[in-house]
Amino acid sequence: MPTVAEIASDYIDEMAAADPIDATSWGLPGHDDRLPDLSPSGLEARAEIQRRTLAALATAESAGDGDRIAARVMAERLESGLLLHDSGDELRALRVIHSPQGRVRQCFDLMRLESEDDWQVAARRMRAVPVALAGLRETLEEGLARKLPSARRQVLACAAQCDAWGGGERSFFAGLAARYPGGPSEEELGTAADTAAAAYLELGAWLRDRYLPDATEVDPVGRERYALAARHFTGADLDLEETYAFGWDELHRIEDRARAVGERILPGAGRDEVVAALESDPTRVIDGVEDFQRWNQELIDTTIAELDGTHFDIAEPIRRCQAMIAPPGGAAAMYYTGPSEDFSRPGRTWYPTLGKTRFPLWREVSVCYHEGVPGHHLQIAQVRYRADRLNRFQRLAGFTSGHGEGWALYAERLMGELGYLEEPAFELGMLSAQAMRAVRVIVDIGMHLELPIPKSEPEHGGERWTPELALPFVIERSQFPADFMASEVDRYLGLPGQAISYKVGERVWLESREAARRRKGPDFDLRDFHRYALDLGGMGLDQLAEELGRY
Repeated sequence: MPTVAEIASDYIDEMAAADPIDATSWGLPGHDDRLPDLSPSGLEARAEIQRRTLAALATAESAGDGDRIAARVMAERLESGLLLHDSGDELRALRVIHSPQGRVRQCFDLMRLESEDDWQVAARRMRAVPVALAGLRETLEEGLARKLPSARRQVLACAAQCDAWGGGERSFFAGLAARYPGGPSEEELGTAADTAAAAYLELGAWLRDRYLPDATEVDPVGRERYALAARHFTGADLDLEETYAFGWDELHRIEDRARAVGERILPGAGRDEVVAALESDPTRVIDGVEDFQRWNQELIDTTIAELDGTHFDIAEPIRRCQAMIAPPGGAAAMYYTGPSEDFSRPGRTWYPTLGKTRFPLWREVSVCYHEGVPGHHLQIAQVRYRADRLNRFQRLAGFTSGHGEGWALYAERLMGELGYLEEPAFELGMLSAQAMRAVRVIVDIGMHLELPIPKSEPEHGGERWTPELALPFVIERSQFPADFMASEVDRYLGLPGQAISYKVGERVWLESREAARRRKGPDFDLRDFHRYALDLGGMGLDQLAEELGRY
């Protein structure tokens, strides 16, 4: 019988061949000139790999606690993915974030582009874009035939993305080709870029002309679909009403603390006055995208240097993390991409500027901690690094949003506990980020389940959530810019259950830490707790709570 580690390695090899975008994300060579089959038959082929792997796990040899943990992680992730596949979720996967056409575009960000051969590989992948997007159209048509349409809001957002990425001389692909330093592939690369850009423009036109008339006007997905998605993104069986109430409690707690911090910054002023003062203070603002990118990089590097050996043990390969500016056209939220399996490609944070060239810093410090160190980069890169403890599935495919986003949000708060947010402006930035994540819990569950707003709320109390009520609410209560939050509402409606994973995950991390502190008493060591926790690798929140209970 194969071992759990052997089954995990076989799965990664099979899935890398079946989905070259995953292979690129994982940093596995030999697949970067291809794109996955996004048609229904391609989706089914990948689902079959998951089924075979689950069957193999059922009879696998187990050699101790590590295999026990790994087998449960793999089974939970595979079963969750298959439930979504069997529900038809992939047949209506148009959304402003994590949409198939977005994955196709984003995989080019992670490709190695150093040698002439690298550029030829990129040209072959660009020439494969039309076939991949044609497969996506086939899948979407199958969804319409089965009465599983995407929502009109998501269709329009995805069509706009296609326009941005395929927009002639300003297309993403033309910009990529323009980075080529010159040589024998120049003409070939330009032609390939034009081919890929034209395929995106064609998809955008098809979405508007063919798909949009049959799209649903209904944004909420309802309780059954929402519960399935929330289970996938958190790895936990949630009481959705209790979680909704938790979101409100957290928002009120955070707002109370933010008022106290604002009083320290500008006594007697209201919140809006405090924010205006912070954003107009030239000593707290960076002008210029390149300077802002440089500031992000310096903060990442400084944080790694200061945390290593004091609050964390950061291995040498993990000490490299690149601050990047995200290409235009995607969602508004900052994101992170992990290092390749061999660390030849570093972990990277990606910041969408939304056309801005001026960056108030009061909010950005906490965001950088979330995406970099001790947030996503430390967590995800640490998992990639621990090949001595974790199998290939755990290191490359074991990410669960509740675990990962929960850790990154916990990391923001942790930096305050460690003294890195003593400047009141930066603490207020962290609280603003926390408020936005609490707002996510409220509106994500509230909109999809059409729950009532508590009667105690000063605005719209007793009314049921709609997207029209959500947008002004999230702008007012999150303290984030209107254009960012408009994109966020579209995100919540298109990707139900993911937005709650931050606060729900943070809750498990905090409760588990407090339980460990009570058990250990004076022997509790925070650095050791973090080492133990991160070395477990990614997993669902139900399993995380159990495993941390063993610490």
